[in-house]
Amino acid sequence: MNANANPQPEEPRAAARAGHVALVGSGPGGADLLTLRGAELLSHADVVITLREPAAEELSGFRAELLSHCSEDVSVIEAGECGGDVNALAVARARDGQRVVRLYSGDPFFGCRGAELVSACHEAGVEVEVAPGVSAITSVPTFAGVPLLDADSPEVRVLNARAHGGGGVDWHEAAASGATLVVMGGDAPAGEPVEHQGPGFDVLCKTLIAGGRPASTPVAVVRAGGTTRQTTVSSTLGRLVADLKSKDAKGHHVTAPALMVVGPAAGRHPELSWYESRPLFGWRVLVPRTKEQAAALSDQLRGYGAVPEEVPTISVEPPRTPQQMERAVRGLVTGRYQWVAFTSVNAVRAIRERLESYGLDARAFAGVKVAVVGEATARAVREFGIQPDLAPPEEEQSSSGLVSVWPPYDAEIDPIERVLLPRADIATETLSAGLDKLGWEVDDVTAYRTVRAAPPPAPVREAIKGGGFDAVLFTSSSTVRNLVGIAGKPHNTTVIAVIGPETERTAIEFGLRVDVVAPKASVSALAQALSEYGAEKRREAVEAGKPVLKPSQKRRGRRRKL
Repeated sequence: MNANANPQPEEPRAAARAGHVALVGSGPGGADLLTLRGAELLSHADVVITLREPAAEELSGFRAELLSHCSEDVSVIEAGECGGDVNALAVARARDGQRVVRLYSGDPFFGCRGAELVSACHEAGVEVEVAPGVSAITSVPTFAGVPLLDADSPEVRVLNARAHGGGGVDWHEAAASGATLVVMGGDAPAGEPVEHQGPGFDVLCKTLIAGGRPASTPVAVVRAGGTTRQTTVSSTLGRLVADLKSKDAKGHHVTAPALMVVGPAAGRHPELSWYESRPLFGWRVLVPRTKEQAAALSDQLRGYGAVPEEVPTISVEPPRTPQQMERAVRGLVTGRYQWVAFTSVNAVRAIRERLESYGLDARAFAGVKVAVVGEATARAVREFGIQPDLAPPEEEQSSSGLVSVWPPYDAEIDPIERVLLPRADIATETLSAGLDKLGWEVDDVTAYRTVRAAPPPAPVREAIKGGGFDAVLFTSSSTVRNLVGIAGKPHNTTVIAVIGPETERTAIEFGLRVDVVAPKASVSALAQALSEYGAEKRREAVEAGKPVLKPSQKRRGRRRKL
């Protein structure tokens, strides 16, 4: 056949993907200040160039939270370690067809050098986008309770103390104005280029006083604004340096870089402070649960200003032999049980997974009554499509509480006398024994095993024993036993909070002083009780005229003994 006859059209070549550079402002502190557009750009990124600013690097978990928006195969480049021009690197990766995100703290165009990268992209013919961020200039004063613009403060001036070593600002002219001054970059950290090092707070205060501002002018200095490490010192131009030294000596470390607000508005910090006055502000709280179990609890703690850290103490594993669970599921389907009692989320999950493995769903519970212990367990049952029929009194969410409301077996009205009790291999006999006394026959089935988790990393173990945590939340007796077993006893300065009387007894047996007991067996109530404890300690300190210190900042004594 003639090779030239009836030639076939060539397959079109795939067009090379166009590269793209996005400048994303991540806000001044916590990753929750990232904009929706910023999160979307991160989710599509092939390459992420991280923050360079020292202030961002010291924020616990900040970088990881930002990168959680990215795909698993994203390439992460440290801005301070790329070994060359960051802008040139971003442009080169985009020319290779990659989607590049360059992160900036605050806003890329406000106090950052984002304009240089945009210019480099235009010169190279690379598509570029800027996702504005929440600027530290306006947000940090808000976090500190300092209103920059209101009826009494009609003008604001933003001054960059690091521009040309502070020589780029006419400080005397700024002092002579009646504007509220927002000074960024005072006391720049050592190691910065000379042209980026501005005058210290002492020089700034003296210069502003010499320029005409009274020594009594209110001043507020805010470090790590918008994070749980935020520290605000409210003073005056004449006393600021002395107050900074005093606060530092008392554990309120105010180090560079920081934002300085000068003017009457700065004096409103004590009145309007809302962020740093949260009950558990800055507390490092150990949550001995897996991330999956602790998600709602950790979110609640963050709402109180705490920094939760999840450390699993147990690992949930299937039973050693599946026969018991297989018989239980078969009995559930064939009408063997009148009741099923769930005492934990793990028990609900174990039964649900077993049913679904057989292609069954919540309809397998038709005609069966369901009892639950605990709010989380009830929620897990409802998520499976089942409405619980029985629960303990709200003030006694426990196995004994469930027994107290469980009806006795009556052969005349109860067609079936058997109860299915799926539970952990180490669960107590309270419920089983109580139902037996009420005349019910109980199939006590091991639905899952709880085994001790691996020890946490050495820094976490050292923090537990050395007082690095402000509080520990124990949600069961097993979390007490296992945490002590894998990491040792919490230090005597650490606040111990427990979910109920049984957990309290176990903690005392292990030589721990219990400070907080939840009013009911609920992790939400436990977090609330800890927040009320923190609020009371804060109130006592304020009324006594003492600094508000976290438990970990107090003098560490000998390990608690009872």
